Amino acid sequence: MSDKSKELIIRSGDGEVNIALLEDKGLVEYHNEKLDKGFNVGDLFLGRIKRIVPGLNAAFVDVGYEKDAFLHYHDLGAQASSLQKYISEGITGKRKNGDLTGFTLEADIDKNGKMDQVVKPNRYMLVQIAKEPISTKGPRLTCEISIAGRFVVLVPFGDKISVSQKIKKREERDRLRRLISSIKPKNCGVIVRTVAEGQKVAELDADLRNLTQRWEEAFQNFTSTKPPKKVLSEIDRTNVLLRDLLSPSFNQIVTDDNVLHNDICNYLKTISPESEKIVKLHKAKTDIMEHFGIEKQIKSLFGKHVTMKTGAYLVIEHTEAMHVIDVNSGNTAKGEANQENSAIKVNIEAAEEVARQLRLRDMGGLVVIDFIDMRSSENRKVLLNKLREFMNADRAKHQVLPVSRFGLVEITRQRVRPEMAIKTAEVCPTCHGTGEVQAAITIIDEIETNLKSLFEDHKDGVITLAAHPFVAAYLKKNMFGYQRKWFKSYKRWIPVEAKNALTMLDYEFLDKEGKEILF
Repeated sequence: MSDKSKELIIRSGDGEVNIALLEDKGLVEYHNEKLDKGFNVGDLFLGRIKRIVPGLNAAFVDVGYEKDAFLHYHDLGAQASSLQKYISEGITGKRKNGDLTGFTLEADIDKNGKMDQVVKPNRYMLVQIAKEPISTKGPRLTCEISIAGRFVVLVPFGDKISVSQKIKKREERDRLRRLISSIKPKNCGVIVRTVAEGQKVAELDADLRNLTQRWEEAFQNFTSTKPPKKVLSEIDRTNVLLRDLLSPSFNQIVTDDNVLHNDICNYLKTISPESEKIVKLHKAKTDIMEHFGIEKQIKSLFGKHVTMKTGAYLVIEHTEAMHVIDVNSGNTAKGEANQENSAIKVNIEAAEEVARQLRLRDMGGLVVIDFIDMRSSENRKVLLNKLREFMNADRAKHQVLPVSRFGLVEITRQRVRPEMAIKTAEVCPTCHGTGEVQAAITIIDEIETNLKSLFEDHKDGVITLAAHPFVAAYLKKNMFGYQRKWFKSYKRWIPVEAKNALTMLDYEFLDKEGKEILF
């Protein structure tokens, strides 16, 4: 268990939620969730088989996305026949509830079989989103249904009890297997998660009961609808992070939305009541991401060049086939007489930053890292061990291959949703890339014109001006500055706030609650 302090910062608004995970104040994960996206990993859909492609041994399934979703034969799962029988019984009314206790399982399908031997076009199918739509591709599906909880994962139509490999003690693994075997539903498998270590049977049983209720909810939904239709939603990204990451090292969870604050508190009551006290509501007028210094970190961490504390830096390139990361020593080599010592120091620092960048950007597929060349095989071994240690915090499945003679390391990392891409190179809002920029004083004229109009519409209440830090500093720079001039004109003091997220010639007027005034 990491001893780093953790904070979850959540900003809500404009049809999306931004979620930042901080470890020791450093940004390690950043998620931008559209509230109406509709296709999240873990969602269950009642779909319809559109067509079968024998050459791919796969089928395309209509789940309501603009492009048909992809289902490969190997993703049907051994119990595909049981799943189809279950769906048929539910839709025809032979089965009245989702309880699998009295259900007779069918024989496993052939591992090396063909798709057209198992499913037929136009047939209904209960499927789960395994990968979100990425680029031009539709969702990737699986019929091996699993419903994740805080401590366990429920696997309908299975019977196996699996325990996380991260639980090392044999006595604890055996204890958990015994407990789960005594409480698990019939015809359901269970995967015991790492956080279940040391938990009592009451907590495990409550979690399992909650999951069986969700399975019953999915049954009731798919038996009363027609495809394509979502029948069970994975909990939202905020709660997924809480479920998967919550630990005693969490200092605080802060959100700027009252409804979201209440939702998080209610969710924590079900999984970790003692953690409810760390949830806080951000009431300050400043943007929550600005307040916690996250906007500055985003600007410096999502660009092509990422600079590290010692002055060394990474160059990150993205291609269709892979991601390539080049490690550069910068000016750090000047301080070391021994080139090999300099190389191992820079490489270890870079390994930590690479592990952070993979999580932060959610980079998936093949990643090739060009570390600084080292002659010593011992140093290459040290670097590999350090990189694997830093990657341990990554929840995505990954594999790190050994360092080559040329300092290259290959990493494969699970890709289940689109990569987080944030543009840090800005196009001038005035010249739009032509290279000719209007005089800076014109932005002041524009602000003053709009201020006059605003005061006519908002005769009462506080109006705050938010601008790029350089512009804000210019407006506030002396006692005879613009704020005093405006006070004389309008008999009201206009606070000026620096906001890193704004471009040089951008600005916003904010009301007393910190919300933008649109005009």
